[in-house]
Amino acid sequence: MIKSGFWPKLSKALLRSYTDTLKLHSRVLAEEVRQHPDWLSSIAIDREFDRDHYLDLLNELPFQNLALAAFRRRCLTRILLRDVLGHATLSQTTAEVSALADSILSWSYEKIRAETESAFGTPLMADGTPCGCTIISLGKLGGNELNYSSDIDLMYVYGGRGETNGRSPLSNKEFFEKVAQRQTQFLGAYTAEGICYRVDLRLRPEGSLGEIAVSLDAAREYYRVRARDWELQMMIKARISAGEPEAGLALIEFVEPLTYRTSTDFSAIEAVSATRVRLNEKLANRKLNGDAIDVKLTRGGIRDIEFLVQCLQRLYGGREPWVRNSGTLLALARLHDKSLISNSEYDALSDAYEFLRHLEHRLQVMEDRQTHTLPESPEEQEHLARRMPQIHLGFENSGPRLTQKLKDHLAAVESIYARIIYGHSVALPAITRTNLPNRAQVERLFEQLEQRWPDFQRDEVLQADLRDVAANSPFLTDELIRQPEWTEELRLMRYEPARPIDWIAEPSIRKAFRRRIFRIQCESLVLAKPVFETLAANSDLADEIIAHCYQLAVQDIGKGEANLANPMMVVALGRLGLREFDLASDADIVFILPNEAAGELEFWTRVAARMIEILTAYTGDGIIFTVDARLRPFGREGDLVQLEQAYMDYFAQSAEAWEGIAYMKARSVAGNPDRANSFLNELQKVDWRRYGQSHRSKKQLSDMRARLEKEQGKNNPLKAGRGGFYDIDFLLMFLRLRGAGIFFKVLNTPERIDVVEQTGHLEHEDAVFLMQAATLFRAVDHGLRLYSGLQTTALPDAPAVRDALASMLNRWMPARVEQKSLEQELREIQERTRETFERLFS
Repeated sequence: MIKSGFWPKLSKALLRSYTDTLKLHSRVLAEEVRQHPDWLSSIAIDREFDRDHYLDLLNELPFQNLALAAFRRRCLTRILLRDVLGHATLSQTTAEVSALADSILSWSYEKIRAETESAFGTPLMADGTPCGCTIISLGKLGGNELNYSSDIDLMYVYGGRGETNGRSPLSNKEFFEKVAQRQTQFLGAYTAEGICYRVDLRLRPEGSLGEIAVSLDAAREYYRVRARDWELQMMIKARISAGEPEAGLALIEFVEPLTYRTSTDFSAIEAVSATRVRLNEKLANRKLNGDAIDVKLTRGGIRDIEFLVQCLQRLYGGREPWVRNSGTLLALARLHDKSLISNSEYDALSDAYEFLRHLEHRLQVMEDRQTHTLPESPEEQEHLARRMPQIHLGFENSGPRLTQKLKDHLAAVESIYARIIYGHSVALPAITRTNLPNRAQVERLFEQLEQRWPDFQRDEVLQADLRDVAANSPFLTDELIRQPEWTEELRLMRYEPARPIDWIAEPSIRKAFRRRIFRIQCESLVLAKPVFETLAANSDLADEIIAHCYQLAVQDIGKGEANLANPMMVVALGRLGLREFDLASDADIVFILPNEAAGELEFWTRVAARMIEILTAYTGDGIIFTVDARLRPFGREGDLVQLEQAYMDYFAQSAEAWEGIAYMKARSVAGNPDRANSFLNELQKVDWRRYGQSHRSKKQLSDMRARLEKEQGKNNPLKAGRGGFYDIDFLLMFLRLRGAGIFFKVLNTPERIDVVEQTGHLEHEDAVFLMQAATLFRAVDHGLRLYSGLQTTALPDAPAVRDALASMLNRWMPARVEQKSLEQELREIQERTRETFERLFS
């Protein structure tokens, strides 16, 4: 019997409601509940169960196929109710189905290994230490995206050579083969309650010809020498599901650099793409209005989305580790965060994937059968449509609407797939891939606004502003098409300042953040606000949301758990520290704790982690922005939250020059600002004594700048190339270091130029030029982001983008010499910037 505490008693009315819901969605589970009425009389759907929770339940079961299969269906009944009644998102549903599988794998492995050890002894390595075996999950389970009725793709990897220490010893290979065979047979056995899981081992090294359990050394050698390209891509989904983790972790770590390229190389995509074409060859002639549609394999279906995401992860994961994730939706969000896909591509792919996965779930759970085929009869399609979440079909849950939405999603995915996989004349994610808002889109927006506001046709100023936005920023136009009510921000910005945001009262802080960002960018474009004024407004908004998330995190972790008299300080660096934050910028922040709060370090570490989670969490309203906390002492290896003394010791003894000057852009954004300013003042004195007085920083900074130019200059010429913005940035940091005894709470680039001129470290003529160059670099960068919503590293070739960028630069910098082309202007600016850099560094 299972503890009743896990399954609380329900009222009769709720039981009837749950029963009716199951009858609509799953004949198999409804019949199970009819045979086992106690399954519904005690069930909890208000919270998500994790792997450990399921293990607690499993530990009360006998080790029998029938009991385990029944347990799986009982748990799926609960998960399905959470799904269809709106208690769980798609990601939460697949994560819980995956957690259930992980727990069953772990529980059954422990039982079977113990049985095998009792017969043959414990497997030992050659040095006498115990030998473990990892069960690595791949495919849907590896991505924590398991379906209700999926096969599970597994790989067994054990530690290495050796033998058991029993009376009838076996080699480690023989021992773990027995374990793997026994477990796959146990999970796949047919019972009166169906099977538990169909296990597929064909993705192991050498496929169906390979060893069922493979040693770590043999697996490493296979992936290093013989693995085909698609096998390396498959390992993106690799995850530890059960067993002893050491061998699996070592293999995943070994394969990772082979999977993720360090440079953009579309040959890898094409090699795997050819395989994909061959796999789907039999489906090539299927038409949407002809044969039954396979939502997984048809063009534009689930497999295409997953394949496309993995291709992009392989291409960019070498230089952007953030995008390495086994989950499709989360990987999509991270690719978007890093501006590697456009807003329109992200929206289309994520919407299609959620629609198709929900459709797949509704198809499978009805009979607990692995199927991906849309029913052909109109009656069955009507029934299927009624089972779909309302978010996908609205109130018109009809068969024709379902098939039309399916066609729309498949067509959108196929178009993006062809454009990204085969249309690769641009090696980097360029804004030419962003959909330019065509006449039809703008007309549709105008129609929406005319229906919403009867006075819209008479508001000629607003119409002119809308046309201005549509002509110059597909990003802002896309935002308006999705949120037409934001047009009110466009109208009001000419007549009244933006009202302060009551973050506590906002139902969605992400949506509120996006709406205010939208207004700031419209003011930049339409009202021709100076670039540094816009960047400051972006930064102020980021400060607000960080401070609010700080308070939310403290509340979530629990105020009563710590003494808040000496709160943690949150310090911004980089562009946010300079108050030059922009669209698609990462927020560089670090977390510092007063020395006297050392006893509360664990609490504040949890608060910091929760802050990052809130700011970066993927939701239906998008994320707020990406957070990078690596500028703390010792980078990734250092603790997330560190004491003031740890910072002082690090910068006095271990920090490199570039780390020291990076903190000259530091400013307080949350916590105790007075304490933070005092601390940053003292930290700056450490930098000044170590580098400024002795001029030790000159060579180190010069070498660092040269290295960045060599590594990044080709792909990011306006920032890291010869004479790019980094020349100005490094020069100003070096000159500021000479006068670091003077503390400033915050300085943006124009203010830094003014300070070094006023302190006598820069001639007036050089100061005027550096201001002109910095403004142009920031204006070009901001204009490209404003056009696409993405971070773009080079001037685009597309004429439409060039025209829009020229229009924006003329607004923000009316004194520019228009007779010159932008390329010529930038070449001259970069040459003079480099000359100034070398002269003042010499």
